[in-house]
Amino acid sequence: MIHIGKVSIFNHTNQRTLGKKLVIIPTYNEKENIEKIVRKVFSLPIPFSILIVDDGSPDGTAAIVKSLQKEFSELFLVERSGKSGLGTAYIRGFKYALEHGFEYIFEMDADFSHNPDDLVRLYEAVHDKGFDFAIGSRYTQGGRVSNWPIGRILMSYFASVYVRLILWISIKDTTAGFKCYSARVLRGIDLDAIRFVGYAFQIEMKYRALRAGFRAYEVPITFIDRKEGTSKMSSGIFREALLGVWQMRFSR
Repeated sequence: MIHIGKVSIFNHTNQRTLGKKLVIIPTYNEKENIEKIVRKVFSLPIPFSILIVDDGSPDGTAAIVKSLQKEFSELFLVERSGKSGLGTAYIRGFKYALEHGFEYIFEMDADFSHNPDDLVRLYEAVHDKGFDFAIGSRYTQGGRVSNWPIGRILMSYFASVYVRLILWISIKDTTAGFKCYSARVLRGIDLDAIRFVGYAFQIEMKYRALRAGFRAYEVPITFIDRKEGTSKMSSGIFREALLGVWQMRFSR
């Protein structure tokens, strides 16, 4: 069951009534963005913790995080030896969240393509409205993409249509990577069985959650392409998503 719509800002400040919230941010060479994104998340009107999962960034991203840990007690870091894929970074973060008792777990990019202010809206969709997970959606009513060329917008939009038709799901932004999960969703999915690592990972997580009976809510967002650093998109990642949906469709 999918619901779409706008949600209002939730403005309580008691951490115990809100539940523990962890924002997982995978990084590889994000020295231009990492301090700014950390400070922005910690400035929000309700408290969040942050977990950085760094894949051995040679530009010193992890060193910047370590320096910030002296200032922020709710900033955590997992360092990995090399690039192992977006999906495995999030799986590592999900397991960390469950092991440490977090109740609401978020996916977010480091490059400000996802507006940190929208974390509150995603949280409210799950905490207040009772949905199992929330998706920051570019393609639901009210959502949009800023500063992308029209060709890229069309490719992304029709990729989501393609996924919806093959998997028979009604989520409009199937490749979205800005999300909030309740812990019960991550406990209800076999994380070790997730097979994909790129954009197909984002599709697979949504598909498995829906098949397990969990309910999703699409929150309209404005997606803004990165201004600093380098995109991690590649033809291999796109090809994985293109072919991977057929594997999902016909798998058990």
